[in-house]
Amino acid sequence: MLDRSSSRSLFLVALFLLAAACSTLTDASRFQAGRRALLADDYESAVAYFASVAERRPNYVNVISNYRESVWTYLGRAQYGLKRYPEARRSLEKAVALEKNDSLARLYLGLTLLRMGELPLGAREVEVGMKGIYDWIEYMNRTQPFQAFWDPNRQIRKQIDQELAALSSKDFRRESLLNDAEWIGKTFEEELERVRQDERRQFERDIGDDNGRGQGGRGAASPRGLHRGT
Repeated sequence: MLDRSSSRSLFLVALFLLAAACSTLTDASRFQAGRRALLADDYESAVAYFASVAERRPNYVNVISNYRESVWTYLGRAQYGLKRYPEARRSLEKAVALEKNDSLARLYLGLTLLRMGELPLGAREVEVGMKGIYDWIEYMNRTQPFQAFWDPNRQIRKQIDQELAALSSKDFRRESLLNDAEWIGKTFEEELERVRQDERRQFERDIGDDNGRGQGGRGAASPRGLHRGT
């Protein structure tokens, strides 16, 4: 039988674990609110949400279909949207240090550097970021063909091809590169959101099928993949 001291210790441990779980839930909710604000171009709100999460959990990483994007990437992108380029640079450099394969962090770091007048370095970072996005889409479609299909109309990859060709020939204009690379970054984030929604719907269908079979019914046939139409 536990004495009073042991019971109190167990209670405090349980209370601590509960508080930690609630804190994690709160941070996740704040992050998703910031992401919704970013997708809606509400950069002020996005900065407030992401800064709060980054302060409490600086190693927070959002994962969608194995694509990892840190809170610092999101914070830097929101700061970039507000034209707060020195702050965006610091945040995005932290993002690259935390997740070296975060292509959106590299892309927006390059955009930030271009905006700050550092043309050669900025163009290089944009190039690395675009190549990373292109390779990621190709990899996911090649290795997971029965899951959500990425960039079904090849719009993102076609634009990346054009920009990479211009960069390799040195035949590019700064403003054109800025506009096109911003479009690529925003569209890829929207693609991440569409894939997330596709996967959630697939999960809900699978749960429904399992429940139907568990109740003796056949359930609806689950599609082999989540291929969004061309």
